[in-house]
Amino acid sequence: MAARRKARKRALDVLFEADQRRLPILDVLSSRIERPGTEAPLPEYAVAIVTGVAGALSELDRVISEASEGWSLDRMPAVDRAVLRIAAWEIGHNPEVETAVAIDEAVEMVSDLSTEASSSFVNGVLASIASATPPWRTAGADDPVE
Repeated sequence: MAARRKARKRALDVLFEADQRRLPILDVLSSRIERPGTEAPLPEYAVAIVTGVAGALSELDRVISEASEGWSLDRMPAVDRAVLRIAAWEIGHNPEVETAVAIDEAVEMVSDLSTEASSSFVNGVLASIASATPPWRTAGADDPVE
């Protein structure tokens, strides 16, 4: 599973850059694919995450907003916002990833990269999303992602 962990981190980089530069996510992704610079090419799973998040962004943001009572997306640190989008996409759209794994990976990423309070905040938001047994999950509609 180390490969998926690295792919999540690379997907986070793309989503964070798009957010900070206020660019369309898929434009940043295309740029990273065409010109990886000094980094290795993006792993296939990172591309799947970024593409999935971009395609479901309004849905993911709605679900995250509903679960983060009292916190608008704009108030969240950009890293937390990107990590929540990744994990919510995995929970709602990738049946190959167990919900507990998506949550654990998200909490670990924000523990390493964000504020001191981020890990408990992200854990709470994702637990709320997971406990809703997402009716928004498109079970069977998405191809499983490797």
